[in-house]
Amino acid sequence: MAHQATGETGAPAAAPTPRVAVEANGINVIAEAERKGTPRQLFWPWFGANVSVLGLAYGAFVLGFGISFWQAVVAGLVGIVASFTLCGLIAIAGKRGSAPTLVLSRSAFGVTGGRVPAVLSWVLTVGWETVLCSLATLATATVFTELGWGGGTATQLVALVVVAALVVAGGVLGFDLIMRMQAVITVVTGVLTVVYLLLVADEIDWSAVSAVPSGSTAAFIGALVFVMTGYGFGWVNAAADYSRYLPRTAATRGVVGWTTFGSALAPAVLLVVGLLLAGSSPDLAGAIGGDPIGALATLLPTWFLVPFAVVAVLGLIGGALLDIYSSGLALLAAGVRIRRPVAASIDGALMVLGTVWVVFLAEGDFFTQFQGFLITLGVPVAAWCGIVLADLLLRRRDYDEAALYDPRGRYGAVPPVPLALLAAGTVLGWGLVTNTYAGWLQWQGYLLGPLGLGGKDGDWAFANLGVLVALVVGFAGTLLLRRGAVRQQEAG
Repeated sequence: MAHQATGETGAPAAAPTPRVAVEANGINVIAEAERKGTPRQLFWPWFGANVSVLGLAYGAFVLGFGISFWQAVVAGLVGIVASFTLCGLIAIAGKRGSAPTLVLSRSAFGVTGGRVPAVLSWVLTVGWETVLCSLATLATATVFTELGWGGGTATQLVALVVVAALVVAGGVLGFDLIMRMQAVITVVTGVLTVVYLLLVADEIDWSAVSAVPSGSTAAFIGALVFVMTGYGFGWVNAAADYSRYLPRTAATRGVVGWTTFGSALAPAVLLVVGLLLAGSSPDLAGAIGGDPIGALATLLPTWFLVPFAVVAVLGLIGGALLDIYSSGLALLAAGVRIRRPVAASIDGALMVLGTVWVVFLAEGDFFTQFQGFLITLGVPVAAWCGIVLADLLLRRRDYDEAALYDPRGRYGAVPPVPLALLAAGTVLGWGLVTNTYAGWLQWQGYLLGPLGLGGKDGDWAFANLGVLVALVVGFAGTLLLRRGAVRQQEAG
């Protein structure tokens, strides 16, 4: 079969894609002639996607669990590093197989069964696109209001059009343009973020920060898991999409190290500063729940508001770029037979519609809906992550490229065990998380009472244990139940 942009084939592309053209590759295996670069280049897309000043808002989110500054520092840093390390490990599969993440996970879920996590991944990435585009729109309007230039509906609409155009353009044109855009975003946002941190340093009141009382173990775990779902678990399903262009001779340690370092560096710094700011001002911490980026803008002198708008919007665009690219690949991996640029365009249209709803129609607190979104999808994603990590650990040989696209190949069509583990991890996980402030999620937490954890109003109600349980179920279940199947596949 000839190579198609939908990529539903293991055949290599006929020729390298020019840097200025629309990327022709879809979910196919990348041709040997197109594999390029070194692991160090992974720093740029991952840093650019996570340098957003939204990281400062996580300080208020984490303190909202009712824990002290030092508890929040430990929960935040451990959550950031641990979750992005999982991304680094899954990125190994991209280097080994030179295909997108959701195609490579077919080795565990089967060619047809792999459509289930692909759909899950598509929903997650489109959701993240919508969140980031919404925040960029709200932030722009708030900055314009602070400057006295308006900031109403008209400003929000213009901001939405500009942000969406940049994100969709990157998603449609593809890998090379995204890598170049992320390098620029990394430098600009990195410099301007440092200036922001210097300007708000006077707002930090250490006596107020140190006076924040300590919280319970359950609250600490809840904050830790929230950070993991907000950072690394939001990217694990796309982690191999950017390492797949590397030569297969690239150093495995470099792939893990540069993915983890690039992803975790900015969030770690921003989280600590965000904790200091939120702990210094309860009013600021409360305002962040409604408009995270806009609330942070109120701390700045007027002359820096425009640069702040630039750094805020570019940082959010950096994350959305990776999301729209990966969401398009996930849609193709789910079995939709269209070209990759068309898939990115569809996802961009959904992003715009979602942003219109969030900015102009939705009621309620941003953080409440955001937390509900992260935790609810974080549970099945954690189960998927555990399954894929264990599958990667069990394998000793490279992927059979043709079999990743053929239900009759060695990976099969619908192997029951991985899908059963995904379902079991999700059912158990949703029973151990709660999002009571989001009305559409009040059904969760159904196992907290029967398991003696105090029910939906007990101490463990917001510990988000379900995410960790889903991860363990997926990982341990695959190691215990799939070792023989993997050995049989590789022997075949």
